[in-house]
Amino acid sequence: MPELDAPAQFAKNDPQGMLRRIAELPHQCEDGWQRIKKLTLPEQYREVDHIVVVGMGGSAIGADLVRTLVAGDCPVPIIVHRDYDLPAFVGPRSLVIASSHSGNTEETLAGFEEALRRGAHVAAVTTGGELARSIRDRALPLYSYDYPVQPRAAMGYSLIGLLGIMQRLGLVSDKSADVAEAVTVMKQWQSEIKETVATDDNPAKSLASRLYQRLPVVYGAEHLSQVARRWKTQLNENAKSWAEFDALPELNHNTVTGYGLPSGLSSLAHVILLTSDSNHPRVRFRFEITQGLLEKHGIAWDKIEARGRSSLAQLLSTVHFGDYVSYYLAMLYDVDPWSIGSIRSVKRQLSERKRGT
Repeated sequence: MPELDAPAQFAKNDPQGMLRRIAELPHQCEDGWQRIKKLTLPEQYREVDHIVVVGMGGSAIGADLVRTLVAGDCPVPIIVHRDYDLPAFVGPRSLVIASSHSGNTEETLAGFEEALRRGAHVAAVTTGGELARSIRDRALPLYSYDYPVQPRAAMGYSLIGLLGIMQRLGLVSDKSADVAEAVTVMKQWQSEIKETVATDDNPAKSLASRLYQRLPVVYGAEHLSQVARRWKTQLNENAKSWAEFDALPELNHNTVTGYGLPSGLSSLAHVILLTSDSNHPRVRFRFEITQGLLEKHGIAWDKIEARGRSSLAQLLSTVHFGDYVSYYLAMLYDVDPWSIGSIRSVKRQLSERKRGT
């Protein structure tokens, strides 16, 4: 297996510094929280029946995380929409937030323009591009930040921006203390999993080693259900690896019946259980039952227990741990964690087809 305890060699596969960006997640959250305090939102934005966040990929995952985080706090539903058209219910009593790191994501721009046509309240989270220009031209609320990275590496800014918008509209309680705790917990855990800590003492490196040449499947529940999605997409994009995710309790009603077939897959799969001491007691018991079923079918598994008191600290700390795991797996596979060749290929072909029509 390739070496993980020679971090000086990482630069060969990581010339653009993805590791540095992963390490900056606590800073992103601190800086983003200060930036959101400067955003002015019209009073009428408080009078909405629902919030729709339009975004794709790394620009949408922050919304998924916020949606599950505030499910028990926010009095209006939050929908994350990954597509071109908007749901039929979007109209004048909707708040539509367009989230696009580049500001040029075609699906997000299409949803943004449709929201304007329907008379919805509109805001944006972006670094620039066509989205920022359109928002500024119309003098609409814009949460902007300058962070030139891949969208997935700016998740702290997008998550904090969306959470801050909801707090400033009075839709969720004050999260200032939770943000501060999350930053502290992430920094503390980072000291145990950073690149200079040897594999024998580094749980993120150790887990990446166990995932090498395996199929990672990540399970989460409640506020960690979408953290499982984040792990999946980071393993895809950073490590260029197949990965899947699922959520409890739903997976106990279907997924567990499929552990036996096709034969041979059980020896390839490796399940990661993301758990929290604040999970519903029945959900914690379901995790135990699921562990037993995995063992019965000979499927390897690991459990990662979230850290922190608040749900936000638990969510972000577990995200941070998973980002490091995906990076170390990229190093084991000898690939560049920054590159997204297949995604760029899709965008190029879409652009060529658009020009040809």
